[in-house]
Amino acid sequence: MPDAIPFETRHVLIDGHWRAGAGGQTLTLHNPSDGSALAEIARGDAADIDAAVAAAQAALDGPWGALTAAERGRILLKMSALTLERADELARLEALDVGKPLKQGRADAVAMARYLEFYGGAADKVMGETIPFAAGYTALTLREPHGVTGHIVPWNYPMQIIGRSVGAALAMGNACVLKPAEEACLTALAFGRIALDAGLPAGALNIVPGLGEEAGAALSAHRGVAHLSFTGSVAVGRLIQAAAARNTIPVTLELGGKSPQIVFADANLDEAVPVIINAIVQNAGQTCSAGSRLLVETSVYERVLAAVGERVAALRVGPAAMDLDVGPLIRANQLDRVNAFLAPYQAGHSAAGRLVAHGSIVDAAPSGGFYAKPSLIADVAPDAPLACDEVFGPVLAAMPFRDEADAVRLANGTEYGLVAGVWSENGGRGLRMARALRSGQVFVNNYGAGGGVELPFGGVKSSGYGREKGFEALYGFSVMKTVVLRHT
Repeated sequence: MPDAIPFETRHVLIDGHWRAGAGGQTLTLHNPSDGSALAEIARGDAADIDAAVAAAQAALDGPWGALTAAERGRILLKMSALTLERADELARLEALDVGKPLKQGRADAVAMARYLEFYGGAADKVMGETIPFAAGYTALTLREPHGVTGHIVPWNYPMQIIGRSVGAALAMGNACVLKPAEEACLTALAFGRIALDAGLPAGALNIVPGLGEEAGAALSAHRGVAHLSFTGSVAVGRLIQAAAARNTIPVTLELGGKSPQIVFADANLDEAVPVIINAIVQNAGQTCSAGSRLLVETSVYERVLAAVGERVAALRVGPAAMDLDVGPLIRANQLDRVNAFLAPYQAGHSAAGRLVAHGSIVDAAPSGGFYAKPSLIADVAPDAPLACDEVFGPVLAAMPFRDEADAVRLANGTEYGLVAGVWSENGGRGLRMARALRSGQVFVNNYGAGGGVELPFGGVKSSGYGREKGFEALYGFSVMKTVVLRHT
């Protein structure tokens, strides 16, 4: 996998033009597979955000705002087609930047294309309603764009989150300012080139890389922004929520999770176990919806631990270019965080729990890379940090439960509520559990549903609010206007 990047990385995109950031400063991207310097990116600042918001507003007042919904949709469909054409290049960039195995990077590129395809096709299908009202009046509703929307995207899934956030906003006719994560933004920059090549009018999409406390804070507080979308940590999400409140604008927040996989005694383990493994090791566990807790009915607890542990022990970890089961973590401090969670269990047995199995780091893995062994920890106390806090690494915490009520108590026992999985052949139980779990998404006898572009996605409690994906995202990126006509 050659390291050459086929475009200039030290630029911001504003009003259809690539240029150096206003302050002239740069930041260094590092390759998680070996720790080496990968590229320099622009360190955008408040002046760049000002220019980007002004360009977005000009696009709304000009050629972008003048397009019909069908015309917007056709541009998004062109962007989708170009994304598929460049999927191999995008996968390579994501592997370099985030550390994902190539197959995962390509899956993300295909997913971004699917988001653009979905929202391209949906752009002219968002409709208002007529409302029965008094005689002599006609009442109706319209859905209109917010205006300039700000998008702060994390480093773990740049392509997918850009597709579901920016794609939906553009479909509704908003103009976007995108602030990608400073740790990984190569595919965000590549996306800007795709947008221009597809004929997106200048200013409809502006991209300003930079630090969260500089460019991100400026975007969150900007009075010209009418809606904010953020995916990331709870702590930063609260800061963005506070900044948005000062300008009285809506936000969509997706803030992580501690998602349970709940396995009953009658579950089909042949189907469940591979899905449980994938849900914790995808992107090295650096996934908001990672199935990071394994709750198992007592009568099959040891059997499930043995089956899952056997799979965990077979996992191989290595550099992205080797395309193994698991790649590196994003950076050194993330590796330190994961190791701190694992430290109480490393001896194999402790009062806090026991290490059942872990995968292996291949000998060819560069010493400078940020590699964590996938690990299964059993008998974790429900109030232990490993059971309550988001690790953001390939660590699965297992605990037994007695019955449905106990499973619900454990599953709902964290501050998060993003996704849950239920495994049982009893259809009534599956529905009862789905209703009882405090979670934005519940999957019964599956998990994630292959990305589910069509499926509304978001959380409750500290996992955030608002919904991405599906038509709900389009509604979130629109404002409803009520019109009442008197005609007597």
